Amino acid sequence: QVQLVESGGGVVQAGGSLRLSCTASGRAFGDYSVGWFRQGLGQEREFVAAISGNGGFVRYAKSVKLRFTISRENAWNTAHLEMRDLNVADTARYYCAARTGPESDLQDHYRIWGQGTPVTVSS
Repeated sequence: QVQLVESGGGVVQAGGSLRLSCTASGRAFGDYSVGWFRQGLGQEREFVAAISGNGGFVRYAKSVKLRFTISRENAWNTAHLEMRDLNVADTARYYCAARTGPESDLQDHYRIWGQGTPVTVSS
């Protein structure tokens, strides 16, 4: 089973960009679909984006589509979330998660989670 560590969070002004990374330890990272989720202060955790094990299938939440891009580099055991045109509503702790099987927007489908990385967008 893989373990996940997120990185790349920080403080950015509205309209700016950030690139989050999710690095996995363990074997066969390509056997896992990866999802990104986020949780704002006082809010429930919500789906952001997901990608299949071979990177051929992706899905996005409506709120981030056309602004965020999910990708992965299995040779480096890493998945990324490229975030552009950030706004205050994107402020949250961002988590990556992994599951065997198809990519999913349901957090209950994921059994492996990282600790998250904070993203703060200032106005």
